[in-house]
Amino acid sequence: MKRTGRRWTALLPVVAAWALAACGKQEAPPAAQQEVPVQVVKTVAQDLPVTFEFVGQTQSDQAVDIRGRVSGFLVKRAYVEGAMVKAGQLLFEIDHKPFQAQLDAAKAQLAQERARLEVARANLARVKPLAERNALSAKDLDDATGNYHAAAAGVEQARAQVEEQQLNLSYTYVRSPVDGVSSSAVLPEGAYVSTTNSLLTTVSTLTPMRINFSVSEPQTLEFRAQQASKQMVPPPDQHYAVTVVLADGSEFPRKGRITFADATYNQQTGTYLVRAEMPNPEGTLRPGQFVRVLVSGATRPGAIVVPQRAVVHGPKGDLVFVVDKDGKAAPRPVTVGDLSGSMWRIAQGLGPGETVVVDGASKLAPGAPVKITGEAPPAAVGVGSVPASAPSAQSAPAGGEASPVAKSS
Repeated sequence: MKRTGRRWTALLPVVAAWALAACGKQEAPPAAQQEVPVQVVKTVAQDLPVTFEFVGQTQSDQAVDIRGRVSGFLVKRAYVEGAMVKAGQLLFEIDHKPFQAQLDAAKAQLAQERARLEVARANLARVKPLAERNALSAKDLDDATGNYHAAAAGVEQARAQVEEQQLNLSYTYVRSPVDGVSSSAVLPEGAYVSTTNSLLTTVSTLTPMRINFSVSEPQTLEFRAQQASKQMVPPPDQHYAVTVVLADGSEFPRKGRITFADATYNQQTGTYLVRAEMPNPEGTLRPGQFVRVLVSGATRPGAIVVPQRAVVHGPKGDLVFVVDKDGKAAPRPVTVGDLSGSMWRIAQGLGPGETVVVDGASKLAPGAPVKITGEAPPAAVGVGSVPASAPSAQSAPAGGEASPVAKSS
């Protein structure tokens, strides 16, 4: 028994090795991968409206400095600071008594010159017939004629002095030249208005309101390249619509148009100025506001768009999952372009007629079988698109055929 026990003990390693080998030959096959339920969308080539976004600043079409045109003490402010004023409305009064006295003196001088003229006319009327009968010398006639013309010139000079003093008197009543919103008074009542201290206030018109923004040189070159390659088509009439988005995200209800594009780049910023005009009859827009400027009208023909949630952002770039002919998920690197509403425009990587996974992509791995449960609800393509990386712009503007705003004035 001891000998038999020792023999089984020696065979244990062999039996164990045989058992392991047998188990290796009969190992169960791996379980089949389960299908991942997904929702998809079919890509379709379509004409996509394009909206270019800039940062702009509002500017009054007429910001008029109200200045005193004569020197004197400011005796009255006749308007409410910050209120709307009408053209011709009285804003300030400067002490008019000295100017009234000067006007009275000028009128008296005019009366004196007119009296001199009457005397000279009567004298010429007496001398002329006598000179014709040689009763007086030609010199006497010349003197009488000269005195008459000198008196007539004196009357004209005195009349001009009266008109000048009347103007100076009228300038003591400072009125608004335009309809607009008034600013605060620079000088208080009782201050002395002079040529070096003449600014009283400012009146700014509110309609139309100017919108200034900038287009950079790289943007201009990109616009030119896209138009040359037919990736972007400008509007047929070359007129772009301008929409303003206010600071709270609300959209200004009226549309504007571009009226000016500068022909020269700013050497400090590398941008050029573009100016739009916006109707503003209610006075909602005020000068100096920062706004978002949306310039629309161009289109991208044959564009491919997918919902935002279909695009997976990874460390190596963006990709989408497409369903291949075998019903498996295949990652596809893509280059996103403009954002249109809730849709990305795919600049490179997709063509029409492809099946793109929209919902369920986060559960997929390359080669995973998929089960299409339906098409994703169609997301609306916005009224326009904005660049994937919005350009920064300042408050200044456009010129040049490459820009989408250059021909809109």
